[in-house]
Amino acid sequence: MIYNVRGENIEVTDPIREYVEKKISKLERYFDTPPSSDVHVNLSVYNTEQRIEVTIPMPNLLLRAEEGHTDMYAAVDLVVDKLERQIRKYKTKINRKFRQEGAPKHVFAELEKEAITEQVQEAEDDSIDIVKKKQFDLKPMDEEEAVLQMDMLGHAFYVFENSETGETNVVYKRKDGKYGLIEPNA
Repeated sequence: MIYNVRGENIEVTDPIREYVEKKISKLERYFDTPPSSDVHVNLSVYNTEQRIEVTIPMPNLLLRAEEGHTDMYAAVDLVVDKLERQIRKYKTKINRKFRQEGAPKHVFAELEKEAITEQVQEAEDDSIDIVKKKQFDLKPMDEEEAVLQMDMLGHAFYVFENSETGETNVVYKRKDGKYGLIEPNA
């Protein structure tokens, strides 16, 4: 993995950089082959809170976690724990799903053959100012997997193709912490 460590209101010293790289590199044990993706680490300090945000974009999965603490080293430990939980949760879910379908056990390295492709385009309109446009392929999945993907991306909603009905659905996180599902009328 290639590390891109940046600091905001903090100087990224060699000991901090080495500690971050050492801790995050432990995540490689969850993969059959080490990911060749860049690891984006943003360190920031606001008043007494030290924050760390880690993003690991991979072809079939986006790992992202953010933590804050009064000590930067403790924040690094917390964010690595959060990433480990995400990986274990997703790996368990995928392995359970593929075991039910009769596929091999070590599926995590070969997740989702079709990756979500995004094309960002600028669009200009006189009446409405659309500043960003995304297009992506909808992957058939069940509601539970869509919620899992949404949580791992850290988004408030997730658009997917329902594998049971074949229709486009949206899951979203409600203010009470529960989840909602939007379906088209029949």
